[in-house]
Amino acid sequence: MKKSHIFIIVIIAIAISIIVSTADDASTYVNFDQAYDMALAGKDNNIHVVGQLKKDTEGHVVGIQEGVDRVSFSFILVDDNGKEQKIEYNEPMPADMLRSEKVVVVGSYQGDQFKASKIILKCPSKYQEQNVNV
Repeated sequence: MKKSHIFIIVIIAIAISIIVSTADDASTYVNFDQAYDMALAGKDNNIHVVGQLKKDTEGHVVGIQEGVDRVSFSFILVDDNGKEQKIEYNEPMPADMLRSEKVVVVGSYQGDQFKASKIILKCPSKYQEQNVNV
């Protein structure tokens, strides 16, 4: 066998091992019930939950509380099944969070509390076509 063939086989084996090792980090969006079940089963990091901020009847966001340290905050997220969960986040509030349509929190349950390590905002409205008056 030529050295070039052996080199190609080694490169392919390395690529396959990298793909297999990163497959465990891939995550799907779940609701709070599924996230809680995953936490009970031992998977307690990098759980992605998608939902909307809780709003009152007039459409104003409710349930946001500033932390004691004035940097962290908590808010109420409603998943696609309608379940509400208080989310704790130890960083400042992301810009435009109050205007976002969907919010993805990445984190884990610690007891009955969901602690987010990352917040991803989904704002499709800024990508929609708008009429411009000239």
